[in-house]
Amino acid sequence: MKHKFKVINKSKLDSPKRREALPIHKILAEIGVKKSVNIADIGCGIGYFTFPFAEAVGEDGLVYAIDIESEMLEDIKSKMDENDIKNVIPVISQEYDLKLENSSVKMAFLCTVMHEVKMREKFLKEVNRLLVTGGEINIIEWVKEESDYGPPADHRLDASIIKRNLQRTGFDHIKIIHLNEYFYIIQAIKK
Repeated sequence: MKHKFKVINKSKLDSPKRREALPIHKILAEIGVKKSVNIADIGCGIGYFTFPFAEAVGEDGLVYAIDIESEMLEDIKSKMDENDIKNVIPVISQEYDLKLENSSVKMAFLCTVMHEVKMREKFLKEVNRLLVTGGEINIIEWVKEESDYGPPADHRLDASIIKRNLQRTGFDHIKIIHLNEYFYIIQAIKK
């Protein structure tokens, strides 16, 4: 049984503990977000990374805030209106149909999404479709150990499993970065 995040718990997506465990600026520096690129923030939730990405890519870049929950995207739209943000495009998707055109982004970003996906390779093929050749996927996932924060260890994915899934779905140059006791980042390039 896959763990699915419940919208009712969305306040957890911007808690002091999450800000400590997922330091936004450190992660943006680690994954190398550049000006003027298009990014797909897949499973964007309330926009924890969406808005820092929007700032990082600048007015010539775009961030597609993609989620299967319309309530999450309503939060994104409200923040866009409040802050006059023009380079974010909210996209309601389905799990295996991300609704963007082929080769429409340079970077795909997924934070704590993969452990919720039942058919990982089908999902990663869909992410691959969105990327330009040479585009990059960045996945943040929970370290597969029990901890005082996050889902139980049996709901988490070991990095080696995601690496194998990526290899089977058209990615190479795979790199695993230990972020902290809670999270790792796995990066790969579309062949």
